[in-house]
Amino acid sequence: MTDAARAAGTPPKKAAYRRSAGSPRGEARRRELLERVTDDLAVNGLVDFSLRRAARAAGTTHKVLLYHFDGADDLLRQAIAKLRDRRIGNALAVAAAERGDGTLADRVRAVWPTLMNEEPGLRRVLDQAMGLAMYDVERHGELGRGASRQYIPILRSFCPPDWPEARKLQVAEMILATLRGFLLERLISGDTAGVEAGFAALVRALEHEEAAGEPPAP
Repeated sequence: MTDAARAAGTPPKKAAYRRSAGSPRGEARRRELLERVTDDLAVNGLVDFSLRRAARAAGTTHKVLLYHFDGADDLLRQAIAKLRDRRIGNALAVAAAERGDGTLADRVRAVWPTLMNEEPGLRRVLDQAMGLAMYDVERHGELGRGASRQYIPILRSFCPPDWPEARKLQVAEMILATLRGFLLERLISGDTAGVEAGFAALVRALEHEEAAGEPPAP
């Protein structure tokens, strides 16, 4: 505390950890640490996640993590985002074959098996993240909002390029909400046959949507 602060009776500030200044070296180190924490989440899930557990997984200390990240919640959000990137990458890899003359329904149909047969660790931790977002919206709601921000652009890109942007967004929102519901239903009920029947209905709805052409102006 400075002499001026003592004289004014100002309480001392808590010492804060430095943040990474964004230098190339610091950014490379941040990415390395994040990758290790992400791999740990994919294997062990979110149960008992903490800054100290993350530090053990990254082979460092919690103080080093606080140099690069704004706390455990920030680190968790970034790691979950990387796991979603893996899911999106898997989906885009199979959808690429449908990019030519493939319809919207074809593209959605192509990515469905990658979601149904996703590696258990990846699926589990992303399901847990959605549960956490619903359980504590104030603290972890960004886990859910961040998911939508990552998925919606991909689904919009599946739509016919001549559609107005508003229509692409409407259909992308419908697809995202429906696929989320199917995956949750399979997790809760285990009714794979029912989920597959529902997905077939979604595909038919998308075929009708695309065949209908441009809807009339309101």
